[in-house]
Amino acid sequence: MAAPLGGMFSGQPPGHPGDSRGQASLLQAAPGPPRTSNSTLVDELESSFEACFASLVSQDYVNGTDQEEIRTGVDQCIQKFLDIARQTECFFLQKRLQLSVQKPEQVIKEDVSELRNELQRKDALVQKHLTKLRHWQQVLEDINAQHKKPAEIPQGSLAYLEQASANIPAPMKQS
Repeated sequence: MAAPLGGMFSGQPPGHPGDSRGQASLLQAAPGPPRTSNSTLVDELESSFEACFASLVSQDYVNGTDQEEIRTGVDQCIQKFLDIARQTECFFLQKRLQLSVQKPEQVIKEDVSELRNELQRKDALVQKHLTKLRHWQQVLEDINAQHKKPAEIPQGSLAYLEQASANIPAPMKQS
């Protein structure tokens, strides 16, 4: 798992033309506790996640008898993971802010693209509702046509009464 995430930012271009630092060094410069020289924020996030998982399946915790000690250890691992996740989020928010300052047209293009996607989604939803509406309009027209069109009236008064009474709803039972 360390291989795919460990080199995530290596070889990427610097943050902006005047900046001599690469993405990895910016990751190291994120706020928080000091890092080792070769460790990036992504590496620490990965290792803290692995530590959380390891603490949940560790034999020490399985064989341990003190539940409070186990809970404290797991809570510390999870808290460290959450802290590093916040730092990672902060890094990406800073990058997004830099991008919006340096290339505002890119942000506008993304916004336009998102709006187009939303319009397409809503158009599809409108079409779906129109299809349902047409279906139910047809059902109502069919029902109205049956009630307006005089049914073939059979000969004789008894047959007419039977036909007419078939359309009358049955009385509701009183309880």
